[in-house]
Amino acid sequence: MDDGYRNTNLYQGGRDTNQVSDDYRYQDGNYEGYTPNDGYYRGGDEPTHEEDAQSDVTEGHDEDDEVYEGEYQGIPHPDDIKAKQKQRAPAGDDDYRDRADLMAERMEDEEQLAHQYENIIEECGHGRFQWTLFFVLGLALMADGVELFVVGFVLPSAEKDMCLSSSNKGMLGLIVYLGMMVGAVMLGGLADKLGRKKCLIISLSINAAFAFLSSFVQGYGFFLFCRLISGLGIGGSLPIVFAYFSEFLSREKRGEHLSWLCMFWMIGGIFASAMAWSIIPHYGWGFSMGTKYHFHSWRVFVLVCSLPCIASLVALKFMPESPRFLLEMGKHDEAWMILKHVHDTNMRAKGEPERVFTVSYIKTPKQVDEFIEIQSSTGTWYQRWLVRITTTFKQVWDNVLYCLTAQYRMNTLILAVVWFTMALSYYGLIVWFPDMIRYLQEEAYESRVKIFDEEEVSHFTFNFTLENQIHRNGEYRNDKFIGMKFKEVRFEDSLFEECYFEDVTSSETFFENCTIISTVFYNTDLYEHKFINCRLINSTFLKEKEGCHMDFEEDNDFLIYLVSFLGSLSVLPGNIISALLMDKIGRIKMIGGSMLISAVCCFFLFFGNSESAMIGWQCLFCGASIAAWNALDVITVELYPTDKRATAFGILNGLCKFGAILGNSIFASFVGITKVVPILLASSALVGGGLLALRLPETRDQVLM
Repeated sequence: MDDGYRNTNLYQGGRDTNQVSDDYRYQDGNYEGYTPNDGYYRGGDEPTHEEDAQSDVTEGHDEDDEVYEGEYQGIPHPDDIKAKQKQRAPAGDDDYRDRADLMAERMEDEEQLAHQYENIIEECGHGRFQWTLFFVLGLALMADGVELFVVGFVLPSAEKDMCLSSSNKGMLGLIVYLGMMVGAVMLGGLADKLGRKKCLIISLSINAAFAFLSSFVQGYGFFLFCRLISGLGIGGSLPIVFAYFSEFLSREKRGEHLSWLCMFWMIGGIFASAMAWSIIPHYGWGFSMGTKYHFHSWRVFVLVCSLPCIASLVALKFMPESPRFLLEMGKHDEAWMILKHVHDTNMRAKGEPERVFTVSYIKTPKQVDEFIEIQSSTGTWYQRWLVRITTTFKQVWDNVLYCLTAQYRMNTLILAVVWFTMALSYYGLIVWFPDMIRYLQEEAYESRVKIFDEEEVSHFTFNFTLENQIHRNGEYRNDKFIGMKFKEVRFEDSLFEECYFEDVTSSETFFENCTIISTVFYNTDLYEHKFINCRLINSTFLKEKEGCHMDFEEDNDFLIYLVSFLGSLSVLPGNIISALLMDKIGRIKMIGGSMLISAVCCFFLFFGNSESAMIGWQCLFCGASIAAWNALDVITVELYPTDKRATAFGILNGLCKFGAILGNSIFASFVGITKVVPILLASSALVGGGLLALRLPETRDQVLM
């Protein structure tokens, strides 16, 4: 490799100087072997010529606005510096260098940049800028938390409006995870090529648009499609948020503040529970247009749940792109201006506006990507766009494959197993807990059933509610059932003669082996499928109630919201502990310890034979497992280089959502059958994942590559 190609002319005090030597080494955060005029950022308090180069825009001008020697005339771009040397170097130098040499040079550049960037972020400090970005990205993470709860909260009401069967409801619950899985992989990969801010805006825009639209659509198919695309959008936000925020944090702050950021997922769950509790029960909050279009309170709730996403989207417009990403793309000047803005914002907030940003040049890695740009006069517009899109996705695919190369293969496979086992256990149990609580409620309800045998009733008017009753071998003659409701009522082997049913509503009510003679049914929802093996003689059905011909379970809405609220709130202690200890005990111990403690909590579920006990164990499990989630987010960000970070996070988070889909399906199928399989499956997965996580490298002392 030609040394003449590697040397650079660096800006110092308005004069070009030649780099003395490339022989240097990095020790303890400082570069050794550099002369003071090397042009690289160097820590320390001793003055350098760089400070002279940071004069104010007006400094160095005389009355005639003439420039004299020593004036700061701009930021020297690395490409401009290298261009001067290329004029002196043999032409076509790169033509004889293979890609392996170029990649080796780029990796060396990236290592230099990583250490230099860490020092620059430390100089910028941690202050107002990071806290502003913290809340902006926190709203995006909050929107992700809300998205997981929306469908579960609206199903009891939406199933009646859309006449959903059990399979329809199951698909609606899983479709959000499917969208998140695709969005995490796709948008996470694009964020490493198009930029963090741009892709996060795309992600949030998709979520906000389709979440808003889903509140107005009436049909099940269109609603399902809207929630799928909405999930795709918000699924892409999670890997981008953590990659984006981590690139503004120093090594000493990264673990703690990424953990604090995770609290917004908890806030999203609390927000969704509180809004559902306060909005959905008010069924009259809405409007109707004729008999076909209805906008009930659950649709208002869906609209309100899109507010965090919209707020984050608006605020994000005022945030800059990640300077670390820009440097990877070779955009030196843009990155320098953003870092200077971060520095000046924090210094003004600290009351030190006179502090000067002392960096004049930042190392940029050699660009080796071959991106084809077609001129506007070449081909048609769709051909140009097709080339751009295919080239971008090829680069994304190359990034995906890079995560499986020898350097990262083992870490990627271990992380994949840990993410998957954590998701399988956590999301499986999160669905299993409310289903088990509902099952315990049903058992208690059925134990209170009233049975009436061989009763004879004649010339009586029923105008009240019959609930949780079984009537066997009864005889009802000349009776009237007017303006009443049947709830969980069964008539078996009974006789109805010359009776009259008017304005009757029913839920889980059936007539089995009954004989019905000369009876009139007017404006009722006693449809044909509710008469099982019955004989209908001279009976008439007039003006059946319109709407869905299905029975729906009467859910205890209050309990559903309470369980979700307490489950979300229970992770607060775990969030605080993980944030305070993340940088003290390390990521690996945090993951392993949290998963093993969560596995122990699973065994206590064998003693959960009541609603209160199940709620208590759910809170304990959620509180213990949140530390592992936070540490997983942090270590995933730190294990991969900047140009692969969001891609790797997206792949692993997509695998996490696949685990959630499997967990939901498997655990729900055992409700009411046995508790042994879900508990053993969850605890085994947690133990295996926790032990395997101990083989990952510790990253708390690493700079962000």
